[in-house]
Amino acid sequence: MDSAIKEKVLAVAGSGRNAAEWTAYFRVTLGLYYLAGLMTSDTIDFKKVDRAFNQFIYHTIGKGHTITSVLQFMSGAKVVPVVSAPRFIAAFSEHCPDVPSDTIPFLLQLNLGVAKNISGIDVAGPLLDWIERQTAPAVVEAAAGDPPGPDVL
Repeated sequence: MDSAIKEKVLAVAGSGRNAAEWTAYFRVTLGLYYLAGLMTSDTIDFKKVDRAFNQFIYHTIGKGHTITSVLQFMSGAKVVPVVSAPRFIAAFSEHCPDVPSDTIPFLLQLNLGVAKNISGIDVAGPLLDWIERQTAPAVVEAAAGDPPGPDVL
């Protein structure tokens, strides 16, 4: 975690209208960076990565919050109003172009999969419904596109 990512996370959080929204925007943006960082073929030193994220979280929002609690927040229904908010998406898109906003459903689905594997709890609910609504238009658009040419059949 470098200072540029910290600045981006704080910039998105700053678009929140009150303390609760600021904290939710902070958690979601930071969690998305964490999850996007997992998309690498490099070996990840999770102790080092988690320590850096946890230090930033502690220094920013205080005691009692960790990257684990951020990821738990992002696997529940409370994340849906954040990722559905046009103001959050606009701020995230503006300040975090290195994590494209169209990858948010995929990253949240990845997080849900990990949560399910760890806890064994069924992930059905508002977040999974939201993810499915975001990915359904892409499937419908692809199906409605040009039919395959003769070389594909």
